[in-house]
Amino acid sequence: MGQWAQQVNVVRVIGTGVMGRGIAQLAAAAGLTVELADARREAVSAAVDHVGEMFGKLVTKGRMSAEEAGAATARLRPVGDPLAPADSCDLVVEAVREDLDTKRELFAGLEKICPPHAVLATNTSSLSVTAIGAALADPSRFIGLHFFNPVPLMKLVEVIPGARTRQDLPAGLVELVRRLGHQPVLAADTPGFLVNHAGRGLATEALQIMSESAVAPSDVDRIARDVLGLRMGPFELLDLTGLDVSHPVLESIWSGFYGDPRLRPSGITRSRLEAGLLGRKTGEGFYRYVDGVKQEAPEPAAPDAPRRPVWVDDTEPESRDRLVSLLREAGVVVEEEPSEDAVLLVTPYGRSAAQVARSRGLPVQRVFGVDPLGDFASRLVLAVHPAADTAAAASAHVALSATGLPVTVAADAPATIAQRLLASIVNTACGIAEQRIGRPADIDTAVRLGLGYPRGPLEWGEHAGRERILAILRNMHAETGDPRYRPGRWLVERVELGLALTETGTTPADVLGGGED
Repeated sequence: MGQWAQQVNVVRVIGTGVMGRGIAQLAAAAGLTVELADARREAVSAAVDHVGEMFGKLVTKGRMSAEEAGAATARLRPVGDPLAPADSCDLVVEAVREDLDTKRELFAGLEKICPPHAVLATNTSSLSVTAIGAALADPSRFIGLHFFNPVPLMKLVEVIPGARTRQDLPAGLVELVRRLGHQPVLAADTPGFLVNHAGRGLATEALQIMSESAVAPSDVDRIARDVLGLRMGPFELLDLTGLDVSHPVLESIWSGFYGDPRLRPSGITRSRLEAGLLGRKTGEGFYRYVDGVKQEAPEPAAPDAPRRPVWVDDTEPESRDRLVSLLREAGVVVEEEPSEDAVLLVTPYGRSAAQVARSRGLPVQRVFGVDPLGDFASRLVLAVHPAADTAAAASAHVALSATGLPVTVAADAPATIAQRLLASIVNTACGIAEQRIGRPADIDTAVRLGLGYPRGPLEWGEHAGRERILAILRNMHAETGDPRYRPGRWLVERVELGLALTETGTTPADVLGGGED
């Protein structure tokens, strides 16, 4: 099939929406002849003109020569009817609306008019590849080829074999995607494939945090950006996508895995969907939008409270030293032994401030948590429990604000906001690896390119410390009793055996000489 990938010359792209136009642009730029087709025949010539204009813009930006743009435009052929004769077609890529019956009917017709060697591919983002191909007489040449929008900029493509796709076909499509200049990843035909499945880790936990009233959605987003380094917080992302899209995906992936608690959606999105609070497209979601611009209240200033000396617990010595240095540079008095007036700060991983206070025999009313995740670089998160002295909490806020860093005040919990988000991201990815939905390297690549995370989730778990991630999940599970925090076997096994999360490890297939399937 590697040879087949190099011999592909003609691809028919069906659908002239934004996805179809993007795929056509990519294929024509890579030297393929592109037949553009659509049930709305009048849309085909407009799509050809649009793609030609895109090539013209690339020339203006210096990314293409005028000769290259002219040659690529000449490779665009409007054919109109999707079922027009396709004797020279090597590959069909369908990018029509996400409806199972529509896609099945289309491919049943394509199978009759395409030559036997032609591969039939669906760009579905949410439907089962196997279910679409089930209507074909020969589903062995049918496969999923999921591009991301905007296609020219989003370099990721998920290659998804169905249950009856012939074994050599995925490798051929992987090679073809590379020929197009994009990055392929192999994914099993399961709900959400790789990217949408992996993205549930952030969204579902953010909604759980909101349901607990731990912090406001805007605070979750600030923590996600400043502590975890995400480009967008989870609620910003939900508003951008729109709950009319995001909520059904949340529910379909959860139900597709038969109610796996780690993928559990939230009633919050259902009620907001019913209220029409979809996000940017309706002007109001988790934020309000004026002329498309997000309206966000400024962060509250530090309270007017007296400065008090601070003492920092040494349960996490490295974190303690960094925080002490930061506070002293800001002019905060840090005591070596806590006085009766001191504010007591703890920096735990996977434990609440109250838990640390009890285990260390500290006066719980004056103990507060400061999240060590992120090394106190861009934001400080102060955890306050119900038994805290209000005046002491205000003084803790004042001390942290003296550093010049923004401070978020959150409810104390068995793990901090950022730790919970990260642990959920990693645990979800471990579940994907455990079920062999994707290889570890493909999972990390898919998430980096498809979701824009600073690291792949398994790489991220290694960077943060797989033992810490496991401790966070176990404590959340023990303290809440919620099975959503049950750590996956992939994570537990690798911690116990000293294997990296990014390693597949030895499999029975290796012993039998077959290697990783």
